[in-house]
Amino acid sequence: MIDIKKSRYKIIKWIAGVVLILAAILSSIAWFLNVKSRPILTEQIKTLLYKSTDSLYTISFTKVTTNILTGSASLQNVKITPDTNRYKRLVALKRAPNNLYSVSLKKLVVKHFHPLIMYHEHKLQIDEVIFDKPEVLMVNRQLAFNENRAPKPIQSPYTIIAKSLKEFSIKSIFFKDASFKYRNNNVVNPAVFSIDDLNITLVDLLIDSTSFDDPSRFYLLKDVVINLKDYNYPTPDKMYNIKLSKLDFRASTGRLRISKFALEPLFDEMKFGQVSGYARDRFDISMNDISLNEINLPLYISKQELRAKEMAIANGFVAVFNNNSLPKREKEKRIGKFPHQLLQKLGAPVLVDKIQLKDVSISYAIYNKESQQRGKLSFEHTSGIIKNATNIDNVKIAHPIMEANLTTYLLGQGKLDVDFKFDLASKTGDFAYSGILHDFNARVLNQITKPLGLVRINRGNVDELKFNFKANEAGAKGTVDFSYFDLSVALMKNDPEKDHLVKRGLLSFLANALIINSENPTADGKFISANVNYARPDSTSFFSMIWKSLFQGIKHSVGITEEKQNEMRDHIAKFKAMKASHHMRKQKRLERRQQKERRITNDKR
Repeated sequence: MIDIKKSRYKIIKWIAGVVLILAAILSSIAWFLNVKSRPILTEQIKTLLYKSTDSLYTISFTKVTTNILTGSASLQNVKITPDTNRYKRLVALKRAPNNLYSVSLKKLVVKHFHPLIMYHEHKLQIDEVIFDKPEVLMVNRQLAFNENRAPKPIQSPYTIIAKSLKEFSIKSIFFKDASFKYRNNNVVNPAVFSIDDLNITLVDLLIDSTSFDDPSRFYLLKDVVINLKDYNYPTPDKMYNIKLSKLDFRASTGRLRISKFALEPLFDEMKFGQVSGYARDRFDISMNDISLNEINLPLYISKQELRAKEMAIANGFVAVFNNNSLPKREKEKRIGKFPHQLLQKLGAPVLVDKIQLKDVSISYAIYNKESQQRGKLSFEHTSGIIKNATNIDNVKIAHPIMEANLTTYLLGQGKLDVDFKFDLASKTGDFAYSGILHDFNARVLNQITKPLGLVRINRGNVDELKFNFKANEAGAKGTVDFSYFDLSVALMKNDPEKDHLVKRGLLSFLANALIINSENPTADGKFISANVNYARPDSTSFFSMIWKSLFQGIKHSVGITEEKQNEMRDHIAKFKAMKASHHMRKQKRLERRQQKERRITNDKR
């Protein structure tokens, strides 16, 4: 029994010894191959990058480590730089790309490059390449000879590796926590746009005899996936923060999704204008659930031209506020600041065939110095479609009109169907707007008529408000048809001794008696249609111009014409004269009474 145990023990020791010897031999071989392969690997990496980019890029690194057993390698302090002299020669040869890249990072990791497959099948297959925290600078210059060029290299990189390899492939290339900078060299004074914490995955890079002509690939890739968790950027004037949350993009579907976009003012409504030093529009924007479909990624990479078939925005708001108690900015002219004009001034070419809006609220509020109150005009639960949103010249030549067909609710109650037509090619900001506001209680308008017009609507019902205007930077011309009944108003004034507006009794009586038409059409069937010619001051905003042109038509329809206003002024003047005469007679009677009392007193003495 003891001999059997000794025999087993010897066998175990022998096996263990053989394993250790084999491990030592394999380790020695791996070490030898690692050491000997490093210079070869270094040279191959440099040669492959140099040749595959038409001698445009070079790579440098300080250290290479390899592990043949695990099929992994790493490069330290990597820099990929373009040769600017070679770039100039490629431009002359019409072979240069539109983009130049400079990349630097501490460490580049290659995982699982399968040396046995490379040895037996002459296929270099890599599972992962990781760029950890790279810094990338992209410089764009549009070159005419690249127009309409297919999204792939000028010649197949397979011609470079064909003598030694049948295939070169990488399943995934990861750019983790990348710092990305972009400079547009197509403008006179290019600014640098930067973004951090960007994650990019390049999926299934393949170089073989067929991949170059594979229509399902772009730049030899099957897919590109981009993720950005959060992005926060202060505007240059330090008045806003721009925020993005959870951006995801996949090139194979052309679908981009953004959880939230926000333009957040850094100061509250009243302080914003005070910090600016003048009456300035304050924007507060928040949009949720944003998606763009069928984005052309190759076109964006080559020309920074964003084209998408459809964009959807749901659950958001745009709030504009202006403190009119502050001084106007000297020589400020809001020329070229209509929505379609601002679209033309974007730094990058854009075309979105259709924008779908759902449940978006838009409001325009003003603080009035006279009333010392805030009036607000809001369009709530706005939904609809915007077509042909673009600033691309060749698109505008064929399709110069951007249309917006929207349904919204005025102040949350009156349903409003409105259509806009924007002339994208117009030098004077030409556009047209028309619509129908359906029945609602007129008292809801007190939210804006009281603080801004010092008019309170006591009662009234609106049947319909129809309007049709053509407008540009100079103003708006059109018609307003306002149907209503049982209208009564009160004129208001600010009482310094009270914290609210008070009614002007006599003027309100005169307004209802002499000016206001209580119904339209009138009892005898006569309908008053208003022809409006609104001259826009240079400082008036887009929303303000639309509101004021409509309000001018409404005032005319309810009877607030220049003739009736003059008539009321005459009545007021006569009343003031009668009041003054009555006061004078009363004062004289008082003086006579006082004189009589003094005589009686003197006589008694």
